[in-house]
Amino acid sequence: MSAGTYLQFVVALAFVIALIAVLAWTVKRFGLAAHMGAAKGGKRRLSVVESTALDTKRRIVLVRRDDREHLLLLGAGNDALIETGIIAPPEPMLPAKTDPKP
Repeated sequence: MSAGTYLQFVVALAFVIALIAVLAWTVKRFGLAAHMGAAKGGKRRLSVVESTALDTKRRIVLVRRDDREHLLLLGAGNDALIETGIIAPPEPMLPAKTDPKP
C-alpha cells in the first residue's frame, strides 16, 4: 500500500471521529438524550422537573419519581439531598388534539 492510501485512511478516520464528536455535542447541547430510552410501559417514572444553576459549580434540581418530588443540590463532588417526599402536584390535562381535516 502506498503512502497516499494511508493518508486517505487517516483523513477518513479523523472525519468519522469528528462527526461522532459533533453528534455527541449536539445531543448534549439540545438535551436530546433525555428523550431517549423511555420506559416500556409508556409513562416514565423518573424525570427532571426543573433545574437551575446556583453558581458555576452548583445546581439545584427538582426530580420527580412516581408521585413524589426530591430537591437535590448537585456540584463539585458534594451532592446533597435537600428535601425529599414532596408530593408532586397533579399533571395538567392536555386538551385532546382535533384533526382540522374533515
